[in-house]
Amino acid sequence: MTLLEKLIEYSSKILVRPTELRGLTGNAPSEKWIAPIITSSCPYGAGRNVEEKAYRADTGKRSRVNEEERNVHRPTGRESGRILSCLSFGHRWRESVSQISSSTKAWVLKDPNVDSFEDERAMAQTELALPSGRLQRCALAVLLLFLGNVACGAEALRRPPSLRSRPRPAQIRVGGATWTQSYSWETRWYEQRLDHFSSRNATFQQKFLLRAQEWGGAESKAPIFLYCGNEGNIEWFAENTGFLFDIAPRYKALLVFPEHRYYGESMPFGSQQAAYKDADSLAYLNTEQALGDFVTLITDLKRNLSAEACPVVLFGGSYGGMLAAWMRLKYPHIAIGALSSSAPILQFEDVASPYSFTDTVSANFKAASESCYQTIRDSWTLMERLGSTKEGLRKLSSQFHMCTDLHDSGELGAWTDNAYAYVSMVNYPYPSSFLQNLPAYPINEMCKAMDSIPESDAMARIFAAMDVYYNYTGDLACFDIYDDPHGMSGWDWQACTEMVMPQSNRNTSMYLPFEWNFEDFAYWCEKNYGVRPRSHWIVEEFGGHDIEAVLKRFGSNIVFSNGLVDPWSGGGVLKNISDSIVALVTAEGAHHLDLRAIQPEVDPQWLVDQRNAELQHIDRWLLEFYADRDDGHAEQA
Repeated sequence: MTLLEKLIEYSSKILVRPTELRGLTGNAPSEKWIAPIITSSCPYGAGRNVEEKAYRADTGKRSRVNEEERNVHRPTGRESGRILSCLSFGHRWRESVSQISSSTKAWVLKDPNVDSFEDERAMAQTELALPSGRLQRCALAVLLLFLGNVACGAEALRRPPSLRSRPRPAQIRVGGATWTQSYSWETRWYEQRLDHFSSRNATFQQKFLLRAQEWGGAESKAPIFLYCGNEGNIEWFAENTGFLFDIAPRYKALLVFPEHRYYGESMPFGSQQAAYKDADSLAYLNTEQALGDFVTLITDLKRNLSAEACPVVLFGGSYGGMLAAWMRLKYPHIAIGALSSSAPILQFEDVASPYSFTDTVSANFKAASESCYQTIRDSWTLMERLGSTKEGLRKLSSQFHMCTDLHDSGELGAWTDNAYAYVSMVNYPYPSSFLQNLPAYPINEMCKAMDSIPESDAMARIFAAMDVYYNYTGDLACFDIYDDPHGMSGWDWQACTEMVMPQSNRNTSMYLPFEWNFEDFAYWCEKNYGVRPRSHWIVEEFGGHDIEAVLKRFGSNIVFSNGLVDPWSGGGVLKNISDSIVALVTAEGAHHLDLRAIQPEVDPQWLVDQRNAELQHIDRWLLEFYADRDDGHAEQA
């Protein structure tokens, strides 16, 4: 009997404790799964070299995997929209994307009948650098949303993370000492419906984390705080959302962290390989189904705990913040309010500016150091020139301490591009370990490292900056540019179906000029997934155009928090819409910084003030909830 069959047989109870699950299976799930490279524009997606991954997966690398596995070896990522940027990243080093000919595009996407990497290069009629750029601003991440990151080898086989009742503590250096955040919870499983919008009865096991130590209980109608899971392992987000753990005692709240379907261990069809097999198996990976999961889980959980009268407050950062806001709008009877942090709910076609992301990244580096900014601006063409020969690539591989030699300069360009985007997202005022182990204000540290080297040695300056982002602790002997530690490999599918988040580069930014082209993006999606993006569906489903006029009349109880250092803030709600739909904007805030753990000794005053404002709104939501029921609980809020 398979593990999935055992779980289904055992699922007569809605909630399964980790100890019971281990007793049933004898161990954590052990099926191998393909962990594709993360790129794209998800808020947290680290790799933007989706296209380059597709190239390698369709050429010589394909001989290393069997036909069944080949279906899973599609580039993956997390930030919606970077796919097109990725597609054109290498090419735009030479000419505008608008000049890409049909023959060049055919070469970029490769002929699946050609098995040799060298054969395909020989077929190319141009010395075009392999496109491996940013998958439309691998964005979350995100926070995005709570935006976010990382990439892994398309051919790498990984095992799912083992079950555990508590996350690995995140160690952060503060004032020379090591401060350890440690949060405990129970890991539970819920038999979730695969399709909430049809009569199909298929189910899958969805993981969620539960912390009840501070909960006041059902009889006292104490609140339930639900964090809307993002595009990755749920433990990763719980570890980096310490704010909920910090405020749980104040509200005597029950904390619930459901994992997003198709991420982490919450895999339909029993395994990631089966879930990611093709367009049919991936068809249930979308925001509507994810929100249905949250609604179903929290409804059944409240019933199971006899807590139907307990109010629910939603939280989320980046993509999770988008889900929190959308859930409040779509299911107002389920939750009384939502704190939506760093959520680019407007970062869609014809709504927000496609230049906002790279404009913000560029402004961040220019503010830190004009010299640093100019070196980055000049580096793209220099990388291409130096990497135009095998000997040049070998030297670049050695200079940048790569674990394996680069295949082309586009790989290096995408790797450095990721670092600039992610460090802008997590430019926190204190050391952190969300995406990488980083110092306080890491953009300043990257530029200091770069400016300590003569301007004449541009590549050494770029490497010094990369060493700060990727190896601040000095633990790495070499760099593996394909690594996905957070399991964000489903984002490319979401970017190709609904999360189409255009991104372009102005000629005044530190990037090479690039204009978003939907048809190129659609071509890539059709080639790799057999689907054509519905670029306007998200806005049609949840709104976005004329959002101030629309939400003013029918929306309520949403706090949109954004920091202007965060590149995703350009797609966020930055103005108050009504008395109950408010925008909290901070000039120095980074990606969902407000949801991170409270650190009294290092938090700047503006962050303290921002969180206090958020708590005041939550207080009001709860007071109104209890007052409307006139049950005497208003004074407890």
